[in-house]
Amino acid sequence: MRRAHVALFVSLAVSASALTACGSDSLEGSGSSGSDAPTAAADVTVDDAVAKLVPEDIKSKGTLSIGSDASYAPNEFLGDDGKTVEGMDVDLFTGAAAKMGLKTTWKNAPFDGLILGVDSNKYDVAVSSFTINDERKKQVSMISYFNAGTQWVTTKGNPGKVDPKDPCGKTIGVQKGTVQLDELTALNKKCDQKIKIVVEGEQSKVTASLVSGKTEAMAADSPISLYAVKQQGDQLETLGETYDSAPYGIVVPKDQTEFGEAIAAAFESMKADGSYEAILKNWGNESGGIDEFAVNP
Repeated sequence: MRRAHVALFVSLAVSASALTACGSDSLEGSGSSGSDAPTAAADVTVDDAVAKLVPEDIKSKGTLSIGSDASYAPNEFLGDDGKTVEGMDVDLFTGAAAKMGLKTTWKNAPFDGLILGVDSNKYDVAVSSFTINDERKKQVSMISYFNAGTQWVTTKGNPGKVDPKDPCGKTIGVQKGTVQLDELTALNKKCDQKIKIVVEGEQSKVTASLVSGKTEAMAADSPISLYAVKQQGDQLETLGETYDSAPYGIVVPKDQTEFGEAIAAAFESMKADGSYEAILKNWGNESGGIDEFAVNP
């Protein structure tokens, strides 16, 4: 599934991460440059048993390069400095890396290029609210760590009378490369009066289009939609119930299932010591927590 940008929501109640967030490279052409200085999670310590599971070629790196589209608050977004990648996903995976005895450097990049980036070894890992599905598992290996569904949002009072089950003839915003775009595209084939699908590269622009009236509703992952409504409660409201809940997955190269098992074990260790729940609670997403972490579930 997928991903609101910090610039859109000026007052971020949760802008301080539960753990130390890491530096990022800015999007190409954005005019700002991020820091590559690696940092380890502040509140999670190495688990020797987990560290032993990490393949030697990964362990020898010491620092993992993480690709992430930082436009999807509260899961991943740019901090107040416009460079540092922060958010729930950042805290969760930085903690998992610390359990494995590894550090992380975060690279901000477009969502639809992240899997290719892992495939081509540009990134060691991609962490960006990826819903696990069969199509993605054909390309990469994915490790489950959180559950999210799709949640629609409209402007207050739903003036466009949008029905998420029958959005034919309506103007709906969605982010490029998401399962929500796939869903709307499939729905459109059944519509006599076509849905006008407004596709944006960043979720922040999807949300901004709804607030400005350019679209009548938007569909996004439940944590992102609920966060947008929380931040823009005077203008936005949820539409219908969350549906199609599915796990998010950490992305690693297809052949690195051994590394995937180490990541799963790291999350299990975080679950056991309470740091996993503490991070979710800090971001108001306890309801998405899971009990079992698996490679390619």
